[in-house]
Amino acid sequence: MRDDTTIQEAILYSHKMAQLSKALWKMIEKDWQQWIKPFNLNINEHHILWIAHHLKGASVSEISKFGVMHVSTAFNFSKKLEERGLLSFSKRENDKRNTYIELTAEGEELLLETMKSYNPENNSVIRGSMPLKDIYGKYPEFIELISMVREIYGDEYMEILDRSMMNIESEFQKENNFTESVKGGEDHEEN
Repeated sequence: MRDDTTIQEAILYSHKMAQLSKALWKMIEKDWQQWIKPFNLNINEHHILWIAHHLKGASVSEISKFGVMHVSTAFNFSKKLEERGLLSFSKRENDKRNTYIELTAEGEELLLETMKSYNPENNSVIRGSMPLKDIYGKYPEFIELISMVREIYGDEYMEILDRSMMNIESEFQKENNFTESVKGGEDHEEN
């Protein structure tokens, strides 16, 4: 511990961070489960589909790292998705040790369907952030939180997060209460 931090400060900070994180995660988890329930997915499965989409041929260890889950969790849930025909597993000629995961056409279609069904009005974090957005004209950016996560998980984690955010921005555009896939070019009404 650094010389300028007391035990009391460290405990109070750790407790506050734990309580706030747990309260926020509880709402995120509840909202996420309700969102994907009609698709017969759990949070880990949906997260794996999302990560596989953005990383385009990720290894199980990359899915584990970016998904902040144990390697066995990433592998086991990926296998379940493979059994449903949503993912495919492969080895690369230049890398026989790692198993790589890619979305199948059915996996891409299901992921897109989940995105089309997303309703911000059903999301507690979005609703809870609206007063700040109304005041500042944008959602909170959490600069301090991003800095902490970078320190804990490293630059690679943040680079993957940034890449996934850019992918989301480039693949979807918001226009007249419709979500449109840039790739597909079809209008789909939000539910």
